[in-house]
Amino acid sequence: METNPVYYGLTAKIVLKEIGKNRIGLVKIIKSRIIQKDAVKIVATANQLKSVAPKLEVTLICTRNICSKSIALLEREGVDIEFVEL
Repeated sequence: METNPVYYGLTAKIVLKEIGKNRIGLVKIIKSRIIQKDAVKIVATANQLKSVAPKLEVTLICTRNICSKSIALLEREGVDIEFVEL
């Protein structure tokens, strides 16, 4: 599986991590809280990934600093969330 964001038409700043077969992680480790505005961008990134590889499942890898509205939006759009500790 390709983990180079440029392959999917994304900027090189985005960090992708292979999680399993047809599963890719979008790594978003930031000190501040992930708000709904950030979640909209994450959904757009996930849709771009799926447009290149339709069978791909996208998982957001982040800390627990994420608002409930963002979690709800990501769940509605089919983006799983995996929490990590710093």
